Amino acid sequence: MTPAFADLPLDHVRTLLAVVDEGTFDAAAAALHVTPSAVSQRVKALEQRTGRVLLLRTKPVRATDSGAVLVRLARQVARLERDASAELGLRGEGEPTRVSVAVNADSLATWFLPALTALPREPALCFELRREDEGHTATLLREGAVMAAVTSSPEPVPGCTVRVLGRMRYLPCAAPDFAARHLAGPPQETVAGAPVVVFDRRDDFQDSFARRLGLGGASAARHYVPTSEGFVEAVAAGLGWGMVPQPQAEPLLRGGRLVCFAPDLAVDVTLYWQQWKLDSPALAAVADAVVTAAAGALRR
Repeated sequence: MTPAFADLPLDHVRTLLAVVDEGTFDAAAAALHVTPSAVSQRVKALEQRTGRVLLLRTKPVRATDSGAVLVRLARQVARLERDASAELGLRGEGEPTRVSVAVNADSLATWFLPALTALPREPALCFELRREDEGHTATLLREGAVMAAVTSSPEPVPGCTVRVLGRMRYLPCAAPDFAARHLAGPPQETVAGAPVVVFDRRDDFQDSFARRLGLGGASAARHYVPTSEGFVEAVAAGLGWGMVPQPQAEPLLRGGRLVCFAPDLAVDVTLYWQQWKLDSPALAAVADAVVTAAAGALRR
């Protein structure tokens, strides 16, 4: 018979979380002030109760898909415990509530941080931001690594709610001299042979744009620049063309450092806010601030 969550000892679930967070059984034992043998026994007991392998015994240890479900449960329980302690006045004096969020680099560089600064001073919050591509932020949410995420996925992660934030517009841009040398003809004929700037090796955005033009992909001459600000600066410096977020592109277009070589081929990416289904005042306050900031910064 499959056990209910009520049948799963919370100390065992917390131990599983400690192993995942600390990376090894020994480190988890030290963090929990128990022996490594006790940690191993708790994890084995939890695996026996669920009938599933919960951890991959690698270095560092990683949760399986089933383990990720319990890791997420452990983090949610911890969040509720902290919120309850705060409401009862049991939290340490001046101790802030930590909120973990996965957010893509372009949002982080443009509209997201003003959302956090607009939050009221009470309750006191501190943030752990995990930078990840918007196509992969939902994975961190699914694994229980974060409480909320800015994502391009409209499909809710199990146990989460979804709200539309708006559309981030990207413009195909290049430095004027670069465009004159490499992009002087129709983009369908010039893009494939022009050097390109990409964020990292998982970045498929420029290739996707090239495929929209009927090409096999972007040029093999690639420059990898893994920060949003650095990416835009690399395009403006003439290293290659790239898809630049409109909020970052506009001042450079006005100043003549960038040109949009295919203005009719802008790409809109719809962003969503996903968060745990928890009655958490801290998380609700962050969500409201993020939605409000997005409404003023993104396209509807």
